[in-house]
Amino acid sequence: MVGPHTRLLLLGSFPSVASLAAQQYYAHPRNLFWPILSELWGLDLRALTYEERLQQVRERGLGIWDIYVRCRREGSLDSAIEDAELNDLSGLCRRLPALQALAHNGGESARAMRITRALGLPVHRLPSTSPANASWTFARKCAAWREVFLLYHLA
Repeated sequence: MVGPHTRLLLLGSFPSVASLAAQQYYAHPRNLFWPILSELWGLDLRALTYEERLQQVRERGLGIWDIYVRCRREGSLDSAIEDAELNDLSGLCRRLPALQALAHNGGESARAMRITRALGLPVHRLPSTSPANASWTFARKCAAWREVFLLYHLA
């Protein structure tokens, strides 16, 4: 999900079982993606419809996409991903004239940093919003995300 004004492209790994079932990014109720954006933007995105959330994301210059276009995986854990096929990142970036940087949401996505760095834009690694990343507190995740979002005037 990107718009013509995307300045920061946020890259997840591959949608969870809950996200695939709902056909929505970050649909698992314990994933902190929407709560973190809510905190950074001072707006309760969870109270909005999914389409209204996406509108807020687009208006603020954030793009959401996944590193993998397809893979095999039992369940939702990134550690279970096998036979992953990369999305066409360079093709997408060429279609985003306002793009200033990319950010990986978690370690599995960040495994592609060699590829994303070759695109010639700044690349950041953010702590995963997944409930599996329980070693980081909500406040610590928000602080890390805020630091990157401020660089691109998204917070």
